[in-house]
Amino acid sequence: MIIGRKKERKILLDLLNSDKSEFVAVYGRRRVGKTFLIRETFEYNFAFHHTGKFSESKTEQLYEFAKSLSSAGMKDVETPTNWSDAFSLLARHLASLKNGKKVVFIDELPWLDTPSSKFVSALEHFWNSWATMRKDIVLIVCGSATSWIISNIVMNYGGLHNRLTRQIYIEPFSLHECELYAQMRDLGMNRRNILETYMILGGIPFYWDFLRRELSWAQNIDNMFFAKNAEMKHEFTALYSSLFRNPELYVKIITILGTKKSGMTRSEIIENLGENQGGKLTKVLTELSQCDFIRIYNSIGKAKKDALYQLIDNFTLFYFHFLEHKSNFLKNYWVSQLKKPQYRTWSGLAFERVCFQHIEQIKKALGISGILCGVYSWVYRPKTSDEKGVQIDMLIDRDDNVINLCEMKFSDSEYAITAAYDTDLRRKAAVFERVTSTKKAVRTIMVTSYGLTRNQWSNDIYNQVVMDDLFEP
Repeated sequence: MIIGRKKERKILLDLLNSDKSEFVAVYGRRRVGKTFLIRETFEYNFAFHHTGKFSESKTEQLYEFAKSLSSAGMKDVETPTNWSDAFSLLARHLASLKNGKKVVFIDELPWLDTPSSKFVSALEHFWNSWATMRKDIVLIVCGSATSWIISNIVMNYGGLHNRLTRQIYIEPFSLHECELYAQMRDLGMNRRNILETYMILGGIPFYWDFLRRELSWAQNIDNMFFAKNAEMKHEFTALYSSLFRNPELYVKIITILGTKKSGMTRSEIIENLGENQGGKLTKVLTELSQCDFIRIYNSIGKAKKDALYQLIDNFTLFYFHFLEHKSNFLKNYWVSQLKKPQYRTWSGLAFERVCFQHIEQIKKALGISGILCGVYSWVYRPKTSDEKGVQIDMLIDRDDNVINLCEMKFSDSEYAITAAYDTDLRRKAAVFERVTSTKKAVRTIMVTSYGLTRNQWSNDIYNQVVMDDLFEP
């Protein structure tokens, strides 16, 4: 059973009714379910199916390609010595098949592009000189290295420029889709359990596959991360190594960004790196953004050069808080953390990230789905020490002349606004209005787990969004 993905499945199935050959790139981060979606949609019926091998040589890749041709029914296949010959063999095999659409699925395409292999130019020649001359080819390429797919296929300015006929980005599951998945597997999880699991795993289906129905939520997290042979213990290294050929700089930048909640400017990143990587830094930051590990945003009134880079990946954030530099854990480690300050710090930050991943649900709850909005964060750092700074984690700038300052609070029950917090909220709004000189109405809203306790300060909140609202489709 495929959870969600209705739009993506329709695009793929419509390819079978096209009156021309189609070239489709499917991309998204590691473990998000790209391969599963393609295989299930076409019911494993491919004229040719091949998967690249991670960190293997050109010779080994070509050998495996020949084996895939044999598996597809081609007789007496000799291992080609280069990719031009390999694609010539593929063309010969496809031409021998009977009439009808011929679906070619090449998975983990970036891994085939080994140094000096001329793989991309061979792929270009296969598509431009042979496949486009026919009407019966559906070429689907896929890969977890999102940045490679975008640079070499989607944004290719060489022989594949404008040759791609479709591109499909596979997003992580939403909370709604994770709830459907939990129900399908009868995991016995309530919405609080699902939300906290999402705060750790994000919407990556493969990670959710490790959850076991006979274990409680806390036991599952212990089992996945903190047990002696935990399945997810080494996922951080595997994740970045599989996406980037030389992951060291990527991991170093991610680690630096993990130290600052609101993010850093480019100059601050350079200062923490201790060196200016120039154009290479720009490339790394762009690719981390394309893979959804970081977001790049501008505050209202700030120039583009003052953009902030912020870590937003749920799993990476969890790793830095609880797994980095640790190898041994006491039994039931996660259960023991649930009442500790480290857990409260992480959960508040992780909840904010989940809210950013569900902007459309927040807008729906506020009744502004049809209103054009910009969503930002805003930081004010005063130049003198006698004034306090302000950080607003989510700001919704609406075209109906309203700006919502969103405060996000994760708690076990209704959240009670205190006199001190009420004063702080008023100060934030006042500083924002003064510094930005906005002419729009500024209204504070609260996004919480279970809503607000009614007291003398709760009436100053214009609107509320609660956990259940984030589960909307």
